[in-house]
Formats: sequence, structure tokens, C-alpha cells
Amino acid sequence: MTEGTLYQTRTSPYARMVRIVLAEKGLEDRFAILEAQTRQAESPYYAVNPSGRVPYLERSDGPGLEDSRLIIEYLDGLRSPTQFAGDFEVRRLESVARSMLDGLAVLARECRRPESEQSPTIVAHERARAARFADLWEREVAHPLMREGFNVAQLTLVVTLQ
Repeated sequence: MTEGTLYQTRTSPYARMVRIVLAEKGLEDRFAILEAQTRQAESPYYAVNPSGRVPYLERSDGPGLEDSRLIIEYLDGLRSPTQFAGDFEVRRLESVARSMLDGLAVLARECRRPESEQSPTIVAHERARAARFADLWEREVAHPLMREGFNVAQLTLVVTLQ
């Protein structure tokens, strides 16, 4: 019997982070993973998660969880030692990586649209943002917390750069 179901989409970097944590914590066999049908008017997934966002963790022991940060924190607590909570500085670095990821996710979504429907303004804005973040990470990657253990800041940056 599983402890819950992870709803995800193959292309979601946020769901990818959760899948990595499942593997790192050795929890893959405890949760089913299902592909959610998002952005479809009559998707049965909306009965599970009204917002339609992924990832979403349906739990057998309580209410479902939406938001990769919250899901990662929950999964991290299921098996010791915890490694993805982090202190303030780890969370600061994770926030910087997540901001970069958010912009790149917007860019990827925009570029998957038919060319006639793409916004050149959005594409240019997100590319410029990515370049600024690349410059910032040239400095931040030398931070000692980016070289020790495997933490949520490293996880977020790895998924961002994939």
C-alpha cells in the first residue's frame, strides 16, 4: 500500500525536484506517481487539485500538499536524516535558484507555444533575466554551502540548469 500519490507532469521542473527527493530519500516505493492532465477544460485532475498546478502530493495521512517546497519538506521529514530543510543561508540560496527557475519556466512555456502566439517581449525579458542570474551564480556557486552535502539550494540549482 502506498502512502500517497504524486501528481506531476513530465516537463515540470518543480515535479522533477520532488522526484529527485523521493529518490534521494529512498521513498520511491512508498508513493505512486501519476501524470496529471493539466490545462484541459474537463480534466479529472481538477477534482483532485482544484488549482490544477503540479506537483501535488495526495497523502493517505492527511490533506494534500501543493507546492514543491512544502512537498520536499514533508518528504524530507519522513526519513532521517533531514537534508533539505536548511538554515537561513541555504534557504536564501534556494530562493535565488528558484527565482532563476521560475523565469526559465516562463521562457520554456512561452517557447513551446506556436511561434505565431509567442510574445517577443516575454522571450527577450526572460532571456535577459537568465543572463543576469547566470552572472550572479558565477559568484554564488563558490559559496561553501554549494559545495557540501546535498541541500535544497543545490537541488533547485541542478534542476534549474537541466
